[in-house]
Amino acid sequence: MKFKLLPSLVVAALSVTAATQAQAGGYRVALQGQKALGMGHTGVAMSDSSEVIFFNPGAMTALENDFDLSAGVTLIDSVIKYQNEAANVSAENDNPIGTHVSFYIAQRHDEKLSYGIGVYTPYGNVVEWEKDWEGSHLVNNIELHAIYLQPTIAYKLSDNYSFGFGPTIVSGTVKFNRNLSTSLVDQHGDRSNVTIEASNVTGTGYNLGFLAKPSSDLSVGISYRSKVDLSARGETADFENIPTSLHNTYFDTTFNADLVLPAELTVGVSYQLSADTVLAFDINRTYWSAYKNLDVQFNNGAGLSLNPRNYNDANIFRFGAQHKMNDDLTLRAGVYFDNSPIGDGYYTPETARADSMGITAGASYKVSKQMELDFSFLELIFDEFNGSYDYYDQSGTLISFGGDYKSSVTAIGFGLNYKY
Repeated sequence: MKFKLLPSLVVAALSVTAATQAQAGGYRVALQGQKALGMGHTGVAMSDSSEVIFFNPGAMTALENDFDLSAGVTLIDSVIKYQNEAANVSAENDNPIGTHVSFYIAQRHDEKLSYGIGVYTPYGNVVEWEKDWEGSHLVNNIELHAIYLQPTIAYKLSDNYSFGFGPTIVSGTVKFNRNLSTSLVDQHGDRSNVTIEASNVTGTGYNLGFLAKPSSDLSVGISYRSKVDLSARGETADFENIPTSLHNTYFDTTFNADLVLPAELTVGVSYQLSADTVLAFDINRTYWSAYKNLDVQFNNGAGLSLNPRNYNDANIFRFGAQHKMNDDLTLRAGVYFDNSPIGDGYYTPETARADSMGITAGASYKVSKQMELDFSFLELIFDEFNGSYDYYDQSGTLISFGGDYKSSVTAIGFGLNYKY
């Protein structure tokens, strides 16, 4: 008898996971800059710090100073609650505080040319469900770390138009555990499970940006981040508590898997309403339809596991405002509306998320002529929903795992911006 493995794990194994609920769409974390996050994560038409390396490389030439360094860390507290009233079961994950970092340096070479580098973590966190909970055959826990490195160059085509480009190099590691089924145990009654670990899974892509300033008050930005293909090859799969009768099928082995990180297009505007106030609006389109399935090849008797995902393209609408109170203090606020790309029948516990609204606030305080401290706050409000993941086991029987999901996320960020 074989139990079909459903390794939703490789969503994490290839440096992504929706376990971090502070997401943009399916499983990307929208926390790439403290100033931007305070303004609803708008940024494609802004040019007030080296955060533009991520949001719009073309805006580097519009920075006020010759040298600009931005660094930040964001702490995330997230909870996901699951309940199935018909089955009289419930569960709640108790996640440790997640941490995301960003670091950007921009340097003006001359009036037309600027260059810089960015290091940031758009994927990564830890999620831990209760041991042997009702969905343990899909996921028990995930620990993820991923880093993006982006060297960047920007060129001013004219006084009003700039273009930027940055190749991205991605490296991620993950550790994931789940039970093999809802009932399989060894001779001691311990649940059979598998742990996979992938280290230094790499991929490459690029980030393009264009900034136009039709007037002194109006800026228009466009940014495109390419699709990134990540491939895990020969990574470790550790099977535990396997019944003696299945030792020839489920033994420690390696696995191969592929995952696509979808392309994104963002268009935005910012408007200088007054000398002290700026308004911003972004529309982000993420091409999640590239994420069709999650196939995992175990190099033992477990064989190939086919796991459809069939995500849909999705949009995020972002609004932000910034007001300079005085020479030292700047305040920010924003809101964004994030549409889920997950369709009916494809809600797994590590991607059990619905449409959401993010409410943000932020501030910067100038401690010297060259340095200011940044602060950001995010409260992410998810729609409570009923969803399921429907799949077929190897006998062709339709199996469905679902219920009511409720999520909450709070994120607090700290950073500094140094310029001269």
